[in-house]
Amino acid sequence: MKKLSLPTWIAIGMAVGIAVGVIFGESAAAIRPIGDLFLRLIRMVVVPLIFSSLLVGTAMLGDPKKLGRIGGKTMAYYLCTTAIAITIGLVIANVVEPGKGIDEATQQRLLADAGAQSGGAIDRLSEQAPSVTDTLLQVVPTNPAAAMADGVFLQIIFFALLFGVALTLIPKKEHSEQVLVFFDGVNEAMIQIMHIVMKLAPIGVMALIASAIGQFGVDILRVLLAYALCVAAGLFLHVMLVYATAVRLFAGMSLRRFFRGIRPAQLIGFSTSSSSATLPVTMHHTTHDLGVSEQISAFVLPLGATINLDGTALYQGVATVFIAQVYGLELGLGGQLTIVLMATLASIGAAGVPGAGIITLALVLEQLGLPLEGIALILGVDRILDMLRTATNITGDASAAVIVASSEGQLWKAEPKAAERGQ
Repeated sequence: MKKLSLPTWIAIGMAVGIAVGVIFGESAAAIRPIGDLFLRLIRMVVVPLIFSSLLVGTAMLGDPKKLGRIGGKTMAYYLCTTAIAITIGLVIANVVEPGKGIDEATQQRLLADAGAQSGGAIDRLSEQAPSVTDTLLQVVPTNPAAAMADGVFLQIIFFALLFGVALTLIPKKEHSEQVLVFFDGVNEAMIQIMHIVMKLAPIGVMALIASAIGQFGVDILRVLLAYALCVAAGLFLHVMLVYATAVRLFAGMSLRRFFRGIRPAQLIGFSTSSSSATLPVTMHHTTHDLGVSEQISAFVLPLGATINLDGTALYQGVATVFIAQVYGLELGLGGQLTIVLMATLASIGAAGVPGAGIITLALVLEQLGLPLEGIALILGVDRILDMLRTATNITGDASAAVIVASSEGQLWKAEPKAAERGQ
C-alpha cells in the first residue's frame, strides 16, 4: 500500500476539521489548544530562521551589484503584483456591489454582534494604525535585539540585509566566513526543527480548522456571502491570471509542477493564516520541489513574507468599497486611486500574522474618511478570508522566487521524482 504524503495527510486533517466544526459548533473550540501548540512550535523558529537565512543568502550573493540586481527584480515584481491585486479587487467590488445588498436591520445586528465580540478592539484600531511616514521610518530598528524579541519583521529584514551586505564588504574574508558558518549552522538547525514540527501538521491543521468553523459558523457567512465571494473570486483570479501566467511566461515552468510543489505551503498557510509562520515550509518546498537555489529562496522568500501581501491588498480594496457601499458613500476615481496607493503601502507594512489585515485596513479607511465602525461588518468572516488571502500571499512569494531564480540562471529545470519530494 502506497504511503500517504504529507500534503495528503494535511488535506485529510482539514476535511476532518471541517466536519468536526460543523458537527460540534462552538464546542469544537475545545481542541483549539492543539492548534495553538502547533502554531507556537512553528513561530518558535520564525525569527531565527528569517534572520539567519536572509543574512546568509545576502552574503552568499557576494557581489553588491548582484545583490542590487536581484533585490531590484524582487521588489519590482512584488510592487507590480500588489497593484494588480488591488485593481482586481476594486473592479470586482464595483461590478458586483456586495454592500448594496445589506439592509439596515441586518447592518445594525452585525454591528452589535461584532462590536460585542471585538471587546472594544475596533475603537483601538485607529490608534494602532500607523501613518505612512511612521511605517517607512519604523523599518529601521533602533534596537535590533528588541525587534527580534518583538517579532518586528520589517526591522529584522532590514538589519539582516544590512548585516549581510556588511559581511561582503569586510576585507578579511576569513572573518566574514566565520560569521557565515555560524549563521548557516543556525539556519540548518531551524530547518531540522521544522522537519520535526511538520510531523504534527495534520493534527494541528485539523484543530485550527475545526475551531474556526465552529466559532464563525455558517450564519454570518450567509449574510456576508456576496462580500466573501467577491474576495475569494478576486484571489482566485489573481492566482490564476497573474501568478500562473508569470510563472509560465517568465520561468517556463509547468503549472502542474508549480502548484503541486507549493501545495503543502498553501495548505499550512490556509490553516494558520500566517505567511510568516509558514515561511519555513515555503522555503523547503520552493527549494526542493520547485528547484529554486538556496541563495535565491533565502533572499526572496523572507522578504516576500513581510512585504508581498497581495491577498491582503486585494482584500483591503474589496473591503473598503464594500464598507463605503454599506454606508451609502460613493468613492470616485480619486478615492479608488487612493485605495490602490494606501493599500499597497499598508500591505507592505502589515505583519504576516493572523488578523494583521484588519489593522492595516483601518489605515486605508481613515485616509479616505470612511467610518472605522464599518470594520465590524466584516469581522465575522475575516478569519475565513484571512486563510484564503494567506494562501494567495504564499503563492505569490513562491512565484517570485521561481521567476527571479530563472532570470539568474539558478532554477533547477527538471521536476524531482516522488521519492526526492519525500512522497
